[in-house]
Amino acid sequence: MEIVAELKEKLDAQWLPTIYREKVRTQRTRAHRLEIAKRENRTVIQHTLLGIELKVGNKRFSCPDLSTARYLQIFARFGCQEVAVPYDITKISTLADQLESSWHKSLLFLEAAAGDKTPAVKGRMRSSLIKEMRREIAEIGAGSLMPEFKQSTKQRS
Repeated sequence: MEIVAELKEKLDAQWLPTIYREKVRTQRTRAHRLEIAKRENRTVIQHTLLGIELKVGNKRFSCPDLSTARYLQIFARFGCQEVAVPYDITKISTLADQLESSWHKSLLFLEAAAGDKTPAVKGRMRSSLIKEMRREIAEIGAGSLMPEFKQSTKQRS
């Protein structure tokens, strides 16, 4: 849809897939696979006795910490099945904030563009936005399962 292209142009560097490409994939990451449907999903972060879980529909995924759960929640919401998770855990929270902010800005712009359209048209616009984000994130890819480590431990050259 042309609305999505317009929205992408307005957000520019704050477009969610652009943040993913430039700030996540440029650093050392590990691939994370979510067995979820390729559609918009309802997501909830739950604090259980065993730790933190991300609930997507009827499925639950154990997460090591809250920031990782928040980060994965963003992609699970779109139905992304493979994403790159930064290896450096200190950067995940900041990236989750930026991605979440980008998502909410996208929704605000979409709502403004939709204006007085019917709920069905607004739903189709939202669906096309999510499909485009999911397509671009899948195109960028999740990278390798484990990050590369330098094998040389020699301290002098």
